[in-house]
Amino acid sequence: MTGDHQTLALLLFSTFVAVTLGITTWVGRHRHGSAEEFYAGGRLFSPMENGFAISGDYMSAASFLGISGLIALYGYDGMLYSVGFLVAWLVVLFLVAELVRNCGRFTLADVVAARMRERPVRIAAGTSSVTVSVLYLVAQMVGAGSLVALLLGGTSEAARTWTVIGVGALMVIYVSLGGMRATTWIQIVKAVLLLGGTVALTALVLVRFHGDVDRLLRTAAERSGHGEAFLAPGLAYGGDWVSRFDFISLGLALVLGTAGLPHILSRFYTVPTARAARRSVVWSIGLIGGFYLMTIVLGFGAAALVGPDAVRASNAAGNTAVPLLALDLGGGAQSTGGTVLFAVVAAVAFATILAVVAGITLASSASVAHDLYASLRRRHSKPRSEVAVARVASVGIGAVAIGLGLLARDLNVAFLVGLAFAVAASANLPVLLYSLFWRGFTTRGAVWAVYGGLVPSVVLVLLSPVVSGSPQSLFPGLDLQYFPLQNPGLVSIPLGFLAGWLGTVTSPEPPDEAKHAETEVRSLTGAGAV
Repeated sequence: MTGDHQTLALLLFSTFVAVTLGITTWVGRHRHGSAEEFYAGGRLFSPMENGFAISGDYMSAASFLGISGLIALYGYDGMLYSVGFLVAWLVVLFLVAELVRNCGRFTLADVVAARMRERPVRIAAGTSSVTVSVLYLVAQMVGAGSLVALLLGGTSEAARTWTVIGVGALMVIYVSLGGMRATTWIQIVKAVLLLGGTVALTALVLVRFHGDVDRLLRTAAERSGHGEAFLAPGLAYGGDWVSRFDFISLGLALVLGTAGLPHILSRFYTVPTARAARRSVVWSIGLIGGFYLMTIVLGFGAAALVGPDAVRASNAAGNTAVPLLALDLGGGAQSTGGTVLFAVVAAVAFATILAVVAGITLASSASVAHDLYASLRRRHSKPRSEVAVARVASVGIGAVAIGLGLLARDLNVAFLVGLAFAVAASANLPVLLYSLFWRGFTTRGAVWAVYGGLVPSVVLVLLSPVVSGSPQSLFPGLDLQYFPLQNPGLVSIPLGFLAGWLGTVTSPEPPDEAKHAETEVRSLTGAGAV
């Protein structure tokens, strides 16, 4: 990239970072230090504000960079992520949003512990939440590294490394200083920027083809080198039975995983009532739906105008398709329009990454402090403030995410998020649904449901082609590949539900009917909700 690109994009990066640090500092000055303020922003946000913030949390680097890249490389099959991410919100709206807001205070474990023995349930749910959050963070770190590598010409590994470290440091500052209130405002600003940038790019793609979507698709198919196969199912997931099962596995993970994501569930606690939580989700469905429809246009636009070969040459996983498309739409690499548009898109993508990592880090540090620390602390030891523990935890989680982000830097960000969704759907969703809807559910069932989904999903990823056994793996020199699918959801999600059922039916402890009745009334009516 030319010096003009670098200067302008870095200027825009710096502006966004300065604005968000200003928000964080301002909010930090007014904080009260209470757990409710730190974890839930004082529950003061309106449904519209929270809807924008949820959208900001959900529309991550995986969506903006990863999905468009996959569509540019694989056509029809790449659209699975757009469809899966969007359909998942219907599960959240109908099954989770209102009930979770009524039953919990800050984390997923609150919902389950309302009718179980607290200590084992909180340890299990906290462990699961941190695992999912770290996997999700890795994807954002990889996106940041790809973006800055493209900006600096793709030659400097040191630049990519320092970018990942810089993003990690910023997210720790956002969370430890500003808590949920600062994070929410950062999400809102980012959602407006991202939606504005996406609308502008989509309009430019459609103008280039005079509004003729058919011509856009045909041009993309011609440039792809695959012809009509580019517009039909099977290019990425249709080669043999393994890839077809992978397709089903990924679809299950995407549709069911959102309802188990800790940083999405924690957003329902930032509004005052369950009705406000439900209206937040309605707002977010509208915003997210429009965004994912536009990613389809951007993906096929990148295939038609940039070409899959150029996208692959820039980044093998396709993570840089949208910035390259912006460069082309603005008039090319040496034009002023191309420079400006590329810099704006790169800055928006970077803003996206910073905002999402702040939300995820806050949710995972809340799980560490509110669930793990509170449960594992010795009874007679001097208790520390939960908020202080959460701030320390954000540093540790940031360090782990940075290390794994550097390791996984050549994988597609949407694919990495698919793994996080699979773990969330396997470990968090079964225990959440059983707790809300099964009268006979017990503490043993809850613990088994979490570990019965978490352990198999993580082990199957370690034994899959993602980690070893192929040139695209994290460790191409090793071969520990015993599980053929890249996404474990098809096996691990049913195992989570099965383990929860098995733990309950073999439990010597009778279910607490009174607590279930209390939880049911509270979840459906909001009576007694915090």
